[in-house]
Amino acid sequence: MSLYPIPVSVVVMTRNEAANIAECLRCLGDFAQLLVVDSHSSDDTASIAVEMGADIVPFRWNGRYPKKKQWSLEWPGLAYDWVLFVDADERLPQALVAEIAALMAQPRQEAAFFIDSRPVWLGQVLRHGSPYRKMALLHRHRARFPVCDDLQIAAMWEVEGHYQPELQGPVGQLATAMIHADEKPPFAWFDRHNRYSDWEAALEVAGAGQNCRLAGEKGWRRLAKWLVARLPGRPLWAFLHSYVLYLGFLDGAPGLHHAAARAFYYWSISLKRDWLRARRTAPPPARLPMAQASLLDSLVSPASALTSSKVRRRTISSGMR
Repeated sequence: MSLYPIPVSVVVMTRNEAANIAECLRCLGDFAQLLVVDSHSSDDTASIAVEMGADIVPFRWNGRYPKKKQWSLEWPGLAYDWVLFVDADERLPQALVAEIAALMAQPRQEAAFFIDSRPVWLGQVLRHGSPYRKMALLHRHRARFPVCDDLQIAAMWEVEGHYQPELQGPVGQLATAMIHADEKPPFAWFDRHNRYSDWEAALEVAGAGQNCRLAGEKGWRRLAKWLVARLPGRPLWAFLHSYVLYLGFLDGAPGLHHAAARAFYYWSISLKRDWLRARRTAPPPARLPMAQASLLDSLVSPASALTSSKVRRRTISSGMR
């Protein structure tokens, strides 16, 4: 029996991914169904995807559940029970495609498979540093993304956050890793992780963060994530984990940038979480004690001192606005 085309529905979720979509789809021609679930991109994402042989599935989020991944799992046009989620900035090496083909050649008891991902930084595929892992190959009738109480977090819009699906069955692990190679400038990384850190901080303050992030985790992974979330000085530990424990320093400057970026991300979560908590407990300005308000009124900033000085009053006009 031929292993090709591979009986899997590939879902690539997009929104303005013209910079990445062609290279992503170029690796996926051996799969029997190739879908681009597009959120009404304003660039050339859709036209490039059609040229590459993909079918476009328009998606417009209604502000409720299900969000985009679960919606895709439930979409009636899926031709196969096994669904492979690939981000537009991910690339499948041929060895991974062949591994999935061999896997699908016989019935499976698993509900999902983890696939590792190796990032590209400064044009270099990192061989070391903290590994990325997600359940990317799912049986659509045995996997479901849980409802996470995050609709009030405006920054985290239409796609599920950093949590795994709940499964009815065991989970497997593929041997070959994807390559995560975003062609967009670093601004896109900061923009994306700024939204993710908003989401994680808001969930932590609401008390729902752990339940949501751990919903699809089991065994040692669940315990490890529970412990890491409670570590004091998490940004420092994230850096040491990537740069020292996982030998990120062997990747040179890209490895240093990658480890620093992970530390920055966890620092962003901590800052936003503490800021939200401070806003909850701080009194509004109108309720400041009289003594404190009088003290604030007596303080003169350098700018206001300059404005009220004799030198400033003698100057009829100024070129600064």
